[in-house]
Amino acid sequence: MRAEWLKFRTVRGWVIAALVAAAAVAGFGIAGGDQGTCYGNSCTQLTGPGGEAVSDSFYFVHQPLGDGVLTARVTSLTSTVPTPRRQSAQRVVVPWAKAGIIVKASLTAGSPYAAIMVTGGHGVRMQDDFTGDVAGPSGDWLRLVRTGATITGYVSSDGVRWTRVAAVTMPGLPAEAQAGLFVTSPQYTQTSMGVASISGSSSQSTAVFRDVTLTRSAGLEGTWSGTNVGGPSGGAPGPATGYSRDGGDFTITGSGDIAPVTYGPSGIGATLVQTLAGVFVALVILTITGAMFITAEYRRGLIRVTLAASPRRGRVLAAKAVVVGVVAFAAGLAGTALAVLAGQRVLRDHGVYLPPVTALTQARVIVGTAAVIAVCAVLAVAIGTVVRRGAAAVATVIAVIVAPYVLAVPIPVLPLAAADWLMRLTPAAAFAVEGTVTQFPQVDEVYAPAYGYFPLAPWAGFAVLCGWAAVALAVAYVVFSRRDA
Repeated sequence: MRAEWLKFRTVRGWVIAALVAAAAVAGFGIAGGDQGTCYGNSCTQLTGPGGEAVSDSFYFVHQPLGDGVLTARVTSLTSTVPTPRRQSAQRVVVPWAKAGIIVKASLTAGSPYAAIMVTGGHGVRMQDDFTGDVAGPSGDWLRLVRTGATITGYVSSDGVRWTRVAAVTMPGLPAEAQAGLFVTSPQYTQTSMGVASISGSSSQSTAVFRDVTLTRSAGLEGTWSGTNVGGPSGGAPGPATGYSRDGGDFTITGSGDIAPVTYGPSGIGATLVQTLAGVFVALVILTITGAMFITAEYRRGLIRVTLAASPRRGRVLAAKAVVVGVVAFAAGLAGTALAVLAGQRVLRDHGVYLPPVTALTQARVIVGTAAVIAVCAVLAVAIGTVVRRGAAAVATVIAVIVAPYVLAVPIPVLPLAAADWLMRLTPAAAFAVEGTVTQFPQVDEVYAPAYGYFPLAPWAGFAVLCGWAAVALAVAYVVFSRRDA
């Protein structure tokens, strides 16, 4: 081990490569925040009760409510989007258009809520505080029951037999909340299956409510009034957002969405991973260094000297792998720690919203990324041992390690399904350790590796890379033991 470490540190180019790799990760991470005060949708961001980025824009016909029961029947829900040529409304199905009843802490956007609704393409749902989502049985009769801080949702197909969907507790719900009917209509999205892209246009939805009843505790009174919570958002040509009433029937038109905001082409534009743009540079440098650490000895004929001094070839291979792995891990750890910690501060100082993450998640990203770089470097040593020639080893390293990552993440040119499988089966799967964003089934988005959504759990993806490295080292050991130096 000492002999291999001495070889590494006495070759100035390899030492410089390790330092440059660490500096690249740190430098790109800090420079990543130098993008002006804000950009894309990363400027001032509305946050929900848990600090997560949210969208909260809908039309709300409401009254004050303490304890009580709100019931309504949704008899129709239609959605429209503008057409490019005629600029007139075209009827479409917006899967996450919502019409239903809601109890909300206040009329302020981002405040806590619980709602049960009919959607354009996902049936009946009960949702709360933006991230909660429970599917319910089919039915057009909806009911919310408030008892203190607990809101319980029910659905019925006939208004007689009711099925409980879910109950949520909302600590701090004021004694006088707002309850009523709502309609919201998010962007109408069309995802291209060829590449990781999404296109869409604003939408507007109109719902008809019948048999609306509100029974509440004594001491509270009110009349129905309409509010565009969060302001108009995404309206299509057609009726202005608002409502009309005919006796007990309400027709309501709304736009916008009540949902968490995702990271992707139709969501916000920055996450913790943005600080790790330099990891790719470090990965290339250190994997090539790992391959050259063994191939250089073959090229110069020094492998014979090495084996004369240490005849046990397995120990030689292990020592080289350990030295390269430790150096790569140290360089990666120093670079990623500085990039993540300082890079976040720079981004926030420039007004960029970053979704909140726990200290444990930050530690996993920092240590996990350094470990990925280290194991990739060890894999490169194994490849170099098998291939022997420097140019061929570098080409193989790029094809096996670098290319899958490039095709699936920074340059998403593959079909979504192909990118998904690359991130499951190739060494690039290990970059799941950088995942910090959540996929929400109630939001249409491009959930692809290019936007930080990985098909495997963080450490499961890392295990795939370790499997590749273990197999490669086993093959390298067999080849190294049987071939002449």
